[in-house]
Amino acid sequence: MSTKGNIIIVGNGMVGHYCAEQLVMHGLHETHQIHVFGEERHHAYDRVHLTDYMTGQDALALRLHQEDFHTAHGITLHLNSRITDIDRAAKTVTTENEILPYTTLILATGSTPFVPPVPGNTGTAGLVYRTLEDLDLIRAAAQGAQHGTVIGGGLLGLEAANALKVLGVDVSVIQLGTTSDVRPAG
Repeated sequence: MSTKGNIIIVGNGMVGHYCAEQLVMHGLHETHQIHVFGEERHHAYDRVHLTDYMTGQDALALRLHQEDFHTAHGITLHLNSRITDIDRAAKTVTTENEILPYTTLILATGSTPFVPPVPGNTGTAGLVYRTLEDLDLIRAAAQGAQHGTVIGGGLLGLEAANALKVLGVDVSVIQLGTTSDVRPAG
């Protein structure tokens, strides 16, 4: 009886999903058990087009793969699952419910938005623009709001400002510096 080694991908965003696709393309799903862990309840989706979701597109339209991708390739997808510990010496990862050994560990966790330590930025007064759940909270907070403030004049900040504008909210953008960080390509 042969035992497959575990390849564990921590992160089910665009990079984590692309990594899983590449492992399948190179046939590693046939020689290893692949586990993908994501903190969100959603399958991998296109974060670049979150504004489309904010303006009414269905979340399923943002999905990066067919629904049966993981099952068809023997990949175990752990949604709503957080890795709480990595023991590099023992080569294990720990979740809220289990400890899994790995032969290969891939960290594809993405980034965490910086939230300035400003008094009063908790609850609906201090939201971030990163996940589908974040956008649901922003959309709910925008209902009946007359004005919103976006901190950050980079690409995501301007996307968030545009989304609020589409929802009928007047928007101010606060940017460190004198000009936007967004510049034309070329």
